[in-house]
Amino acid sequence: MDSLNPRKAAVIGCGNVGASIAFSLMQRAIFSQLVLLDASREKAEGEAMDLSHGLPYTASMEITAGDYADIADCALIIITAGANQKPGETRLDLTRKNADILGSIIAQIRATPFSGILLIVSNPVDVLTYEAQRLSGYPASRVIGSGTVLDTARLKRLLGARLGVDSRSVHAVIIGEHGDSELPVFSSANISGIDLEHFCELRGHMQSDPLREETGERVRASAYEIIERKGATYYGIAMAVARIAEAIVKDEKAVLPVSTMLGGEYGLTGLALSIPSIVGKDGVEAVLEIPLDEQERRLLHASAEQLLGVIATLDQPPHKAAERSLS
Repeated sequence: MDSLNPRKAAVIGCGNVGASIAFSLMQRAIFSQLVLLDASREKAEGEAMDLSHGLPYTASMEITAGDYADIADCALIIITAGANQKPGETRLDLTRKNADILGSIIAQIRATPFSGILLIVSNPVDVLTYEAQRLSGYPASRVIGSGTVLDTARLKRLLGARLGVDSRSVHAVIIGEHGDSELPVFSSANISGIDLEHFCELRGHMQSDPLREETGERVRASAYEIIERKGATYYGIAMAVARIAEAIVKDEKAVLPVSTMLGGEYGLTGLALSIPSIVGKDGVEAVLEIPLDEQERRLLHASAEQLLGVIATLDQPPHKAAERSLS
C-alpha cells in the first residue's frame, strides 16, 4: 500500500472552479505536490503548465497532470467535476447527472489504496457529500464538503460592510444546505465578542431585524447575481476550499461550517449538512451542535427535509424520481 504523503493533493476537474482552486492552493504554498485530473487530459496538462510557469514567484512545488494511479498517496483529493445547470434543466436533473459523474470518480479512487481525505466541491455539495461517503465507504470524518464556508464569508463581508467594521471582526455562521434553504445563525452572532443586537444599536441600527433579513437574502442571492453578471462563480469558492485545505494540512483544529454526515445532531441523520465542525488532519474531528433559537432550529429542519427529499430520489429509477419531484 502506498504511504500517505501529507504534502500532496489532487484536484479532479479542471474547469473554472478546479483551476481557480489549484491557483489558490499554489498561492498559499501548503502543498509540495499538486496533481490535476480532468476528463480531458490535455486540459489538465495545459492548466498544470500554466500554473507551473508562475512557480518561480511563489514557492517550491511540483504541479503536474496525472491519472488515478498518481493520486493514491494524496493526503487530500478535491473533487470539483460535474455538469453545469442548463436552461430548462431542473435541480433534480442536475443532481442525478452529477451523482453519476461522482459515482464514476469514486469508483476509480476506490480502486487505489487512497487513505486520505475527500473534499467535495461539486454541486449540490451536501447531496454529493452524502453520496461520496455512501459510495466510498470511507469513514464520515474523511468525506467532507465545502459546505457553507463560502456562504459564511459572504455573510461576514456583508455584515461588516453594513456595520462599518472589518469583516474579520464579524463572528457569524451560515448553516444547513449550501443553497436556497441555508440559514444565518444570528442568535449567537457577535462583533469581536459584542452581541450583534447591541452592536447594531451602537452603530445606529436601532432595529436589527431589517438588517438581518436583508443580509440573509443578499447572501442567498449572491451566487445568482454573480452568475447573471459573469456566468459562473469560482474565485470565492477557490479561496474557501484553500482555507479548508490549510486547516487540514496544518492540523489547525479550525471551526468551519463544512458539509458533513450527521449522526443525530439536532435530531438529524441520513444526510450531510453544513454545521460548524472542528477540522484538522483527520478531517472532521467533531461536529458542533451549536445553540439555535426556536426559529433557527425550525429552519434547519426544513432545510434538512428538502435535502432528504432529493437524496431519496437518487436510488430511484429516473421516471420514479421525476414523479416524486412533481408531487
